[in-house]
Amino acid sequence: MNKISIIGAGMTGATAAHWLAEREFADIVLVDVVEGMPQGKALDMLQAMPIIGRDAGIVGSNEYEATRGSDIIIITAGIARKPGMSRDDLLKTNAGIVGTAATETLKYSPDAIYIVLTNPLDTMAYLTMKKTGLPRERVIGQAGILDSARMRAFVAMETGVSVENINCYVLGGHGDEMVPLTRHSNIAGVPLRDYISADKLEAIVARTRKGGAEIINLLKTGSAYYAPAAACAQMAEAILKDKNLIAPCAAYMNGEYGLHDMYFGVPVMLGRTGMEKIIEYKLDDDEKAMFEKSAAAVKETHEALKNVVEL
Repeated sequence: MNKISIIGAGMTGATAAHWLAEREFADIVLVDVVEGMPQGKALDMLQAMPIIGRDAGIVGSNEYEATRGSDIIIITAGIARKPGMSRDDLLKTNAGIVGTAATETLKYSPDAIYIVLTNPLDTMAYLTMKKTGLPRERVIGQAGILDSARMRAFVAMETGVSVENINCYVLGGHGDEMVPLTRHSNIAGVPLRDYISADKLEAIVARTRKGGAEIINLLKTGSAYYAPAAACAQMAEAILKDKNLIAPCAAYMNGEYGLHDMYFGVPVMLGRTGMEKIIEYKLDDDEKAMFEKSAAAVKETHEALKNVVEL
């Protein structure tokens, strides 16, 4: 059986374990610094397996040694955004948490592929790659799957069409400057621009960009976890089943789209080696302008990271 370790057993980490256990393709380890919490959640989840007829093993621990031999490490640990807090406010605290999680797990699973979820997402993926010294193929950030799913959900709400018929592509940094590609998005092959009026489509794009903040403002004491966790599970499944699934993820850019030495949301093929390749869309002038604006915002956070952490 494959093994997936999730660092951070809060709402997102535990929910990721839940989605993964239901899929029954890996045993799961939940790790958290809070004594008893990962153990309790893991035991509760394990006792649900007979009810749903799944044989996944689930254990909780406060020690990184429990992650030994993992095929995939998912990092969700970190403090969550609070109302009025920008993603960049999280930078220093989460850099310390993620840096430790990355280097400690690598000791026990030198061949693992990393999926990073902690915000600010693109920069935490960059930090993980730099701290572990791993090749870019083995460190991927989860962002675009979530952002694209939010857009698909909003399109379905507007049109009444099944989400299965809706294809949306959101690239760029995981933040307010993300790039929803309406020209490339469609409903059963019909371009969104032909199916939805311009003003309604603009409203959907705006809501997608603020999707995380909308949930934070409603919850007041936390941030989204069901959809981000489901996105991590989809990525892990695509990797371990060698599906060659093309999905928007945060990847290390080495000249693609004209970008260098940074993580950025682009279409990625996910397979058994992690990031198999980056797919490059042909962008029009408007899309290029949005892309460059988003890249500048992400690059700024990368530079801020270098001021607070030694890479």
